[in-house]
Amino acid sequence: MATATQIKSLLQSHGSGDDERFYAIALQVAAAEARRGHEALAAEIKKLVDQAKQRKATPKSVPSIFHVAQPQGEAAELLEEAAATWKVKDLILPQPLRDRVSRILEEQQHLSRLREHGLHPRQRLLFTGPPGCGKTMTASALANDLRLPLFVVRLDSLITRYLGESLSKLRIIFDTVNSTRAVYLFDEFDSIGYTRDFTGDVGEMRRLLNSFLTFIEKLSSNSLVIAATNHGDRLDKALYRRFDDLIEFGLPLPTHMWKTIKARLGSIPQDELDRAQILKAAAGLSYSEITRACEEAIKELLLRKSKFLSTSMLIKALTERRLFLNR
Repeated sequence: MATATQIKSLLQSHGSGDDERFYAIALQVAAAEARRGHEALAAEIKKLVDQAKQRKATPKSVPSIFHVAQPQGEAAELLEEAAATWKVKDLILPQPLRDRVSRILEEQQHLSRLREHGLHPRQRLLFTGPPGCGKTMTASALANDLRLPLFVVRLDSLITRYLGESLSKLRIIFDTVNSTRAVYLFDEFDSIGYTRDFTGDVGEMRRLLNSFLTFIEKLSSNSLVIAATNHGDRLDKALYRRFDDLIEFGLPLPTHMWKTIKARLGSIPQDELDRAQILKAAAGLSYSEITRACEEAIKELLLRKSKFLSTSMLIKALTERRLFLNR
């Protein structure tokens, strides 16, 4: 039988005139009944959906678009809108990496020109690298420069104990990807292929991963799909060919450490900072940890009511961040 959530979603989609979503949910119910062995009922539901689609199909008909800017029903549990405030020009990245990100942006900004010549822009991206090194920020910057919403896929809601339910939810996500152009971020992507907590059958998780790869290969919209992971080494190298581009992020070099520090301190009153000592204290920290250390130093400045932020304040904050991470 249909779940309470599905019944609610059916009523919402019917009331709003969203026929495509209504049909999608009805087919989910049919799939659930088929898994329970109710083949006749599943076939009848599918037949009714097909008949309804045929009746609605006219030369003037236009498919409804599900506006995920205000997610409803099951989609609200799977997609979370994130603020996109950065721009690509704001990113502090090594020049080769910045050039690759800028190329992705330029291709997305000239979709029509590329497609007129039978070319496909990069839209299936794999971001790898340590945490706090710019993967999410880069996704945000791309969304902002393209004037598109950024939606983060909530994998905690996607992956359940039941494979069929997870696959159904994954289909809902990609139905949205194909109907509404946006930037969709699958963070912690390695968990799709390697999570062991929800099922003892590794084969089931592999089928979920294969379904994801099939869906991205069949993208029928201009949405940008980004899979990000802190553990690129855990992924099967054969997966890389399914993506249009692999962007590998790394810990900041000294030059980029200093740019990050100066950007965060901004107009905060400062003593003449000892660059060499500060960079030594910051070595091995990610962009986000360096930024957090700067914020801690600024708080100390304000609470002490000091006139200037000193080298010792900044080194103390950086050292505390390192000790916290190494606990």
